Amino acid sequence: MNINNFPDREISLVLGTAGHIDHGKTSLVKVITGVDCDRLIEEKKRGITIELGFAPLRIEKEGGAAVVSVVDVPGHERFIRQMVAGAAGVDAVMLVVAADESVMPQTREHLAILELLGIKDGLVAVTKSDKVESGLLELVEEDIRDFTKGTFLENAAIIPVSAVTGHNLDALKKELAALLDRVQPRPRRGALFLPIDRAFPISGFGTVVTGTAYRGTARQGDEVEIFPSGREGKIRSLQVHGNSVEEACAGQRVAVNLSGIAVDELARGDVVCHKGVYRSTRCFDVMLKLLPSAPEPAIKHWQRVRVYLGTSDVLARVSLLEGKYASPGEEVPAQLIAEEDVVCTAGERFIIRFYSPLTTIGGGRVLFPYSHKPRGRAARLALSGHIRALCAADSSHSDEGARFALLAGQAGILDFDKAAVWAQETHDGLASLAAQAVKKHGVLELKGDKPVYVSRACFDELSLAITGILRDYHASHASERGIQIDELLRAKTLNKLSGKAARSLIALLAEKNTVAVEDTWVRLPDFERKDDEALQRDTKTLFAFCKKCAFQPPTLEEARGELMKTNPKMNAGAFSALITSLKNSRRLVLLPGEFLLTDEVENDVLEVLLKIEGGVTLASVRDATQSSRKFILPILEYFDSKGYTRRIVDPKAGDVRIVKRANR
Repeated sequence: MNINNFPDREISLVLGTAGHIDHGKTSLVKVITGVDCDRLIEEKKRGITIELGFAPLRIEKEGGAAVVSVVDVPGHERFIRQMVAGAAGVDAVMLVVAADESVMPQTREHLAILELLGIKDGLVAVTKSDKVESGLLELVEEDIRDFTKGTFLENAAIIPVSAVTGHNLDALKKELAALLDRVQPRPRRGALFLPIDRAFPISGFGTVVTGTAYRGTARQGDEVEIFPSGREGKIRSLQVHGNSVEEACAGQRVAVNLSGIAVDELARGDVVCHKGVYRSTRCFDVMLKLLPSAPEPAIKHWQRVRVYLGTSDVLARVSLLEGKYASPGEEVPAQLIAEEDVVCTAGERFIIRFYSPLTTIGGGRVLFPYSHKPRGRAARLALSGHIRALCAADSSHSDEGARFALLAGQAGILDFDKAAVWAQETHDGLASLAAQAVKKHGVLELKGDKPVYVSRACFDELSLAITGILRDYHASHASERGIQIDELLRAKTLNKLSGKAARSLIALLAEKNTVAVEDTWVRLPDFERKDDEALQRDTKTLFAFCKKCAFQPPTLEEARGELMKTNPKMNAGAFSALITSLKNSRRLVLLPGEFLLTDEVENDVLEVLLKIEGGVTLASVRDATQSSRKFILPILEYFDSKGYTRRIVDPKAGDVRIVKRANR
């Protein structure tokens, strides 16, 4: 059969095989697809499947034929890793049971693994039906019914077939067509996530990898990252079933020609990812389900296990969050702490087996890939509740914003780039998710160079903290209009926000009438400015003293000493409040050296500068004011910063300042 002559419609769906060794999986795939999936010399020599095999399956349907991908998996217990790597990407399964042996140990383990991987539909093919009598065949079918009871295959079709005689193959294809009608193709949205199961060089093309796309769409020219290494490359070309395509999507078997990455830099278990979305990790939150057949206790806290995740196989520790043990059949929140970097996507299924002996004990679903170990019982229980909430949100496909709202709640404040990684979304996809979370779940969006997302709880905390700052400020600065917004933004409470995002937060609080903003001042809405007589007296005394000092401004210490002569209660706190108030009202500045320059003296200096002829230099200002360099230099540098003057270098006179009258 020439695959390249298919004039058919590609379906984004992968059908997997499963079953005991030597039950005829590969032979059955060969007769229904025309492709022998045993491609290795060792497989031919030993007569068993060792590696994954792949083939296109053409199904006749009304309105034209459809083509889906078939993944043929090994049946030997020693090759469970390969079986899981193939089964992890399938959407439906064809369980194969030989009529002359019926249900065998690997039949049971394979079905248990398929259940843990979340497979929801399939059928059972009873092979080698030509080798047994009809009475025995009926007993085998009854045995299969008992075996599949309570599983997703409980009501599945059971089709006796023979790859040798061709018996019932038409009936099998008819059931496969019905299966394709039932199974929903994977959604194409999201960021590309394609676990690699093979990597090899092709002369003239370079590096080629193959795998099943779990999420998103791959397009020619796309920039990608390979995780967990983080190497960057580019998609040069794509093929699906040997046909060149411009794009391939989730649910398809894809061959990707990569540029910029050598084949010896890749291995099974690596993942081709949309650039800028995914990260490697060693700690991820999961919902762990243990098989009812697992030994008692099924698993202990911090037990070492082997984790099969996508096409990767790593050792990890299981961190239980609600107790020291988990029993067979239980489903519990947990963390997996890998011994090496891995990459995973939210919702991805995994299998765990005992480290020794290698026995399947459970599996589950990744809920959050980028976690960290909680410290203390309260933190563990809080994380457990969060994992359960994520699990419930993932089960509700109708409300995708709910999951993002939970992530925002966990972080409190999520900037756009971090949110894209946590949600594992492209920027366009993230904007859509965030919009739903803002609309339905109380997440707030702050404007900036890029949006910042704040949970409702964090927003309430920030609101409470800011109103507290304002209340304290009003208590000690009752005569001021409020606090300068720039000073408020320097508060420790807002240090996690950029300047633009913090200003957006203040604007949002003003919209909600939590604060009031007037010009550059922020106050509480019910605050009324008081005319403080004592403040006015102290201000008058201070300004008179500064006027007296004229062009030799006093220091903070000298000014406080002068004020204490008329106000013995002028302690350090009261003096600091006075200076802050005057600075906020822009009536006074503090120069280097802690010199105080009032607006009155500032104007006096400017008047002097305007009268100097022949160029304003440090020496000419010093002479005109009968002051000294110690006082005049910081004043002139302050004038430069304010734009009152502009310093130039004159070849003869040296530093000369031009007075800019318009900026006065």
